[in-house]
Amino acid sequence: MRLSKIGVLTFHRCINYGSYWQARCLVEGLQARGHDAVLLDHHSAAVNRDEWRVALWPDRFQANTGDQRQIYAIKARKFFAAFDGLPLSKPFPLDGTPEEPFDYVVVGSDEVWNLQHPWYGGEPLFWGEGLAARRVSYAASFGSQSAEAGLSSVWAERLQHFDAISVRDENSRRLVTGATGEDPPLVLDPCLKFPELIVSSANLPERESYVAVYGHGFPDWFTDAVRRWASDVGHSLVSIGYRNDWADEQWIDAGPDEFAAFMAASSAVVTNFFHGCVFALLNGKPLATAPSNYRFNKVRDLTTALGAQRHMVSAETPDETYAAILGDAPDPAIARNISRLRAQSNSFLDAVLS
Repeated sequence: MRLSKIGVLTFHRCINYGSYWQARCLVEGLQARGHDAVLLDHHSAAVNRDEWRVALWPDRFQANTGDQRQIYAIKARKFFAAFDGLPLSKPFPLDGTPEEPFDYVVVGSDEVWNLQHPWYGGEPLFWGEGLAARRVSYAASFGSQSAEAGLSSVWAERLQHFDAISVRDENSRRLVTGATGEDPPLVLDPCLKFPELIVSSANLPERESYVAVYGHGFPDWFTDAVRRWASDVGHSLVSIGYRNDWADEQWIDAGPDEFAAFMAASSAVVTNFFHGCVFALLNGKPLATAPSNYRFNKVRDLTTALGAQRHMVSAETPDETYAAILGDAPDPAIARNISRLRAQSNSFLDAVLS
């Protein structure tokens, strides 16, 4: 088989643990399959301004002191260093195209087709515009954009120019089917597809057993229930990456490697982020999630696909359920479903990349 040159087109410079790890896992996973793969290194001054502004003040409902901005800045610098270690193409503007020739451009993972994304929404590059290579999507998502609204003919036509499409959630599958008439396969997020690539040498601080808190803007009913459970069982709550005053400890300035090690060493995970769920389930950790409106589609469809629906809670969820989902290991059926979808993901990649 001839070695294929592949450009991976995703959100690889977001100051977000999930975005970093999905980009790294996808490009290194393709390399492990024998391809010459790099991340397409698109740049935009406007995107950088938006990304860095949110990185330094992620929760607008919290006060943001100078000391806190300094801690978030340390976190951002750790991400910048990690970005420099990724396999990258020659840089090019977001409104342009890569200089280098590629056999394939793989668009995904992440919510690359979310027209409601605050700064990447509707960028033509992620829809294949101007790319001379064969266009493939792997685990692409529309994120918070609901399938109920469908797609206009402009975006539907752009999807029809792809040579092969796969998605990572049911909401995205419905949007693609409605736009193209084709039923795309459901595949795993790269972190679940290539978990062997998530290797960290980070040295963690010594702690007793702890629960990883990942996300921000949690509803009070959720934080109250989690605190009651943690107090009953004697676990400390440690918030990583973001300030959560209801947690016992804050570790805001963790880098991507530290995040991976921290999640793997935790006793359980509470999160409202998609990749918080991903890292909990790939490590076999007890999990409770209360996704925000923005992340609801992604988390609902992930837990449904893996048979982990009971880990997604609501204001009506009783304390006994928290005790069960945070006190016991996840149902072994979840791991079997991950294995099944991993095989399905392999089949897709085998069929479209030659």
